[in-house]
Amino acid sequence: MARQTLIREFEARVAEEHGLVFASFEELHRWSVDKPADFWEALWRFDGIQSRSPCSEVLTEDRMPGARWFVGAEVNYARQVFRHADAADADGQPAIIAEDEGGAVVSLGWHELRRRSFSLACELRRLGLGPGDRVAAYLPNRVEAVMAFLACASIGVIWTVCAPDMGTPAIVDRFGQVEPKLLIATDGAFYAGKGRDLADTVRSIAAALPTLEQVVLVRSGHSRGHIGHTLDFADLTSRDDDEVRLFEPSWLPFDHPLWILYSSGTTGKPKAIVHGHGGILLNAAAMRLHMDLRPSYGAVGRQERFHWFSSTGWMVWNAQVGGLLSGTTICIYDGSPSGPKERVDWSTLWRFAARHGVSFFGSGAQFFTTCLRSGVDFSAVGDLSSLRTIGSTASPLPAEVQVELSKRLAASAHVEPFWLNSSGGTDICGVFCTGDRDLAPAPGRMQCRQLGAAVEAWSPEGKPLVGEVGELVCVRPMPSMPLYFWGDRDGSRYHDSYFGMFPGIWRHGDWIRINADGSCEIFGRSDATINRGGHRMGTSEIYDAIERVDGVGDSLVIDVRTGPGESELLAFIVAAAPAAQPDLTTRIAQAIRTSLSPRFVPDHVYIVPAIPRTLSMKKQELPIKRLFEGRSLTEVIDPAAMANPECLGDFVDLADTFRARRREAGAPDRP
Repeated sequence: MARQTLIREFEARVAEEHGLVFASFEELHRWSVDKPADFWEALWRFDGIQSRSPCSEVLTEDRMPGARWFVGAEVNYARQVFRHADAADADGQPAIIAEDEGGAVVSLGWHELRRRSFSLACELRRLGLGPGDRVAAYLPNRVEAVMAFLACASIGVIWTVCAPDMGTPAIVDRFGQVEPKLLIATDGAFYAGKGRDLADTVRSIAAALPTLEQVVLVRSGHSRGHIGHTLDFADLTSRDDDEVRLFEPSWLPFDHPLWILYSSGTTGKPKAIVHGHGGILLNAAAMRLHMDLRPSYGAVGRQERFHWFSSTGWMVWNAQVGGLLSGTTICIYDGSPSGPKERVDWSTLWRFAARHGVSFFGSGAQFFTTCLRSGVDFSAVGDLSSLRTIGSTASPLPAEVQVELSKRLAASAHVEPFWLNSSGGTDICGVFCTGDRDLAPAPGRMQCRQLGAAVEAWSPEGKPLVGEVGELVCVRPMPSMPLYFWGDRDGSRYHDSYFGMFPGIWRHGDWIRINADGSCEIFGRSDATINRGGHRMGTSEIYDAIERVDGVGDSLVIDVRTGPGESELLAFIVAAAPAAQPDLTTRIAQAIRTSLSPRFVPDHVYIVPAIPRTLSMKKQELPIKRLFEGRSLTEVIDPAAMANPECLGDFVDLADTFRARRREAGAPDRP
């Protein structure tokens, strides 16, 4: 018999406590946003969030920005994680299963994770760190990063992390803003078949941070360099004495800062986004309702295994670690999802999932598209019978990719998983739109809005839309909205980022359509909209048409202003194979003309080796648009914040040629 989902269990609890009966998910969602204090308090109780003292009021000042939640409550993220330790260890369920690209596997029990995290917490205190101090980490997706984060959270130290795939300038731009007292860094990494000695990078980062008092080194085995005086991470996490055994995480105010995340930083300095312990605990609980993610030691969810592929530099890493809050074993992978560059294999993560019995497998939408196009043979990856859910985010997932992958999984692995498509952002460290296992399948769409997320589509005049594309807005506060941006003393940058267009209303910057059945579709960034003769189109619809064309591997579309009321539509195409190129432009034009409109047929098509992407694999539409409109590369993009900066040279050359052609035609260099 199919297990009851967490959302239905929560719904039953609300009926019991509030006497409310909901005829549909949409009714439940409407209650959750119309009565936010009732909803979030009910979720607090349902999830068993621990507090040393009761709150005096759930929601004060119901406004944005400025809402305050659970005033007087005291919580701690690490305390909430380790409430599961005794039951999980007694049942033999690990806290973390970690594997690296070389095949080394670490299985870490809950008590061992707690001991090592608390050992480090005691050492951090001995070094003089306390509530409000910042610890910066330069670490890959390994168990050491999880331990270090939990150690910081347990004593009220604010955590911030960057991944080793980021360039030194991008890291310094981030860490330099928050003035950390301590750096935890790896001296090496292994990715795509190659080891990297990072000793010089660590020295450069440390030298650029004048507030640093100590460097803690995580030894990788890939470095022969010397960094100078450092403390050894293994030593700091090795204690097993009375102080460690008796250690308890500090009780902290609900809105005490937990971590600092960063915006992509494609232009200007990235925003340093501060989230609080309590807001993240509640948001994680809401996300888990939709994920249907349970304790691995429970009778219902026994041996639950949660994996969402990510580096530490993407907020998905934070969501992955959040699986521990529900007592779920998290499965983390450190390495390339396609293996060594000389032997590309897009079945790598599927084989990882099969080896460890992963029940929830998440990744970016681009990963699933690539797996389909590369022809992953699911019959050869191992036993995927435990797989119940596939999560997709970062960009819209084409419906045909979801449908076809489901068919291939069902045919080869004897499983047809539930797809949880979601969209949100680093800004809230969570999602606005997501899924519900009990709703009708919606390939290529998100089935619903997250409970507690008052998401609407608005016209430019602020009118709510149904069945039409509009600005994604959130009209009521959520607990995980940022506390503030670090260094934004008067709050002006925070206000301008989200509330400048619609006062008091969060504008996220995405185009969204909310359908009559409650399902949602994202159509790209609203500031990268294609506008042809007054007809507007989200880039995701154009990509959907282009990338269905046989022979297209990837694409980018920009609408470049060339004068008052004038523009040229440019498409950049990665050909799947050289043989596909001769008539590719003609077939792309025909596909757009047929499925969308002749208005959106590109004026020029360029074949390029790669599409510029952020570290979270989002297409760099706006920076490339600005490059073609006459800005310099240094003005529009930070290569150190990119996944593939080596491709920028091609776009600089194309932009120079484009502007030279415009000048020859007598047009200004900049519109």
